Amino acid sequence: MTIPRQPLLDDAVIALRAPTQAWSRASGDMGAAAIDGIYHGDVRHVRSLALACTDSAVEWISASTESASRIVFGGLLRGLDSPLPDPRVRLLRERTVEDGGFAEVLRVVSARDEPLTTTITIELVPDFAALPEVKAGLAEASPLEVTASGGTAHARSGGRGLEVSAPGAEVDVRTTVSGESIRLTWRISIPPRSESTLGWSLRMTDPALVVAGATSPAPWSRADVARRGAALEPRLGRWLDRALDDLDALRLTLPGHADDEFYAAGAPWFFTLFGRDSLWAARLALPLDIGVAASTLRVLARLQGDHVDPDTAQQPGKILHELRAAALEIPSEGVVLPPVYYGSVDATALWVCLLVDAWRAGMPEVEVRALLPHLDRALTWLIEYGDADGDGFLDYIDESGRGLANQGWKDSGDSIQWRDGTLARGPIALCEVQAYAYEAAMGAAELIERLAHRSDRAPDELRRWAAALRDRFAAAYWVQTAEGRYPAIALDRDKRPVDSLTSNIGHLVGTGILDPLDEAAVAARLLDASMSSGYGIRTLSTGAAGYWPLSYHGGSVWLHDTAIAAHGLARAGFADEAREVVAGMLAAADGFGYRVPELHSGDAAAQTRVPVPYPAACRPQAWSAAAAIVALRVLEG
Repeated sequence: MTIPRQPLLDDAVIALRAPTQAWSRASGDMGAAAIDGIYHGDVRHVRSLALACTDSAVEWISASTESASRIVFGGLLRGLDSPLPDPRVRLLRERTVEDGGFAEVLRVVSARDEPLTTTITIELVPDFAALPEVKAGLAEASPLEVTASGGTAHARSGGRGLEVSAPGAEVDVRTTVSGESIRLTWRISIPPRSESTLGWSLRMTDPALVVAGATSPAPWSRADVARRGAALEPRLGRWLDRALDDLDALRLTLPGHADDEFYAAGAPWFFTLFGRDSLWAARLALPLDIGVAASTLRVLARLQGDHVDPDTAQQPGKILHELRAAALEIPSEGVVLPPVYYGSVDATALWVCLLVDAWRAGMPEVEVRALLPHLDRALTWLIEYGDADGDGFLDYIDESGRGLANQGWKDSGDSIQWRDGTLARGPIALCEVQAYAYEAAMGAAELIERLAHRSDRAPDELRRWAAALRDRFAAAYWVQTAEGRYPAIALDRDKRPVDSLTSNIGHLVGTGILDPLDEAAVAARLLDASMSSGYGIRTLSTGAAGYWPLSYHGGSVWLHDTAIAAHGLARAGFADEAREVVAGMLAAADGFGYRVPELHSGDAAAQTRVPVPYPAACRPQAWSAAAAIVALRVLEG
């Protein structure tokens, strides 16, 4: 019996323009790996794609990512070549992805003195499989209808459809073992020392989509920012160039609100609105772009919770976790998330923190004032709903039995564990969530005071609440183990500090919840060899029984997580420590060709000259790309 597995991604080639993405092999062909295909929204529209030349095998020798949305594959047609050793006939395959669109331009280039004739074919198989099923390794093609007429072909499944256009080609439908396929055939002639160019494209439609692609240009000069980085460190310039290109391609909007953009969390699984991810990406990118921070705040404010619903984890004032077109099922974990889901314990405080940061950075006052009623509701959630069991700390527990067991950024089922490897039992009160809440309350008090807003929460009340939380935190969270003194990752249901040493403590620094001496203690732990891999900060210390370098949240490195620590260290005045953390980030970025994945292995740089991939990691990921902007700010001082 074959056990369904999540597809591996590390060796795949991707072109994207959210909410559309194309995953292939290094040849540009699709179908050999489980992730392969052309996706629009949460549906894979094309399962396989194969290019062939009838008179020669295609020997692919290059794949150049020209931008996030454009790739050029290069191959040789030695079956059409002369007997001489140098290859004289090339095939170039230029692929471009846009919102709802996919196109290829094929160029057969000959340096021979004789004319050539050949036939080029493209064969693609539509399937309309649901993206969550692809992720679970359970993808099945939906029932579909495929037709061809003239130079076009259509495939439909329910309300979804695709149209293939191939000028100059014969277009027909064939039945194969994989299902009905669309075949495009060009018979071409190439004059001596010349080339022949042909092209094809497809358009995809899905009326169920709850997101749309951004139409405005990116709000920064990528070249200028990259030059700033390169002047400080050449690797940083290259990272910024790639990261800003990826952030541009990850921009999304909601239908009917084209001006309010936010970052999709990442490819391939998260081309949608995620409260936590979109907020952190916007916050890390704030030094370059106030606009996307402001629009992210507005998008999430429109979806702010207004009643109590355990099935969706909604509560009044709570900020959304995830938006989908349909329920998301994770069969292996027994999870079924509704299309609009609020199961996030940290997004509400992070929304407040981003509003305060954006206001301080120069967000227009009229835009800030428009969000003040939502600020009041968010503060009400923090104070009245966030503490489910009345112990004075923000916590979470899934009340539906079908939601996420863990609702912080480390949301896998085994992410909150003791040093001996035992899993903690909820309700869980994460350390970083208390820090976010403290920072949110203190920042909101200043904002309300400065704008003379008649809030339900007076500034002095917020400051008293925050001070009491700070005192409770100091009394409850600190532990002493063989690895030193540090804050626990969480309190469990019995209010015991869960004593594993984790990267979560990096999120505390610079928020104000720690005094300077305690911040120094946390800084020292983060830079210990047990935590600092040389390619970023590990999610779990090597001294913990549950440590494993390829564990999703139990020993791996997430560069956005490392960037948050660097950002906090810099804010708290630990400039040297922040630069040391950034040095590891740059080593990781260089090792991954400057497109940093969602996460990578926690293996030490002393043991491997390049960072080891976590082979199922998403890439690009918005907050991983935004980490490059943190590196820029730290090195600029």
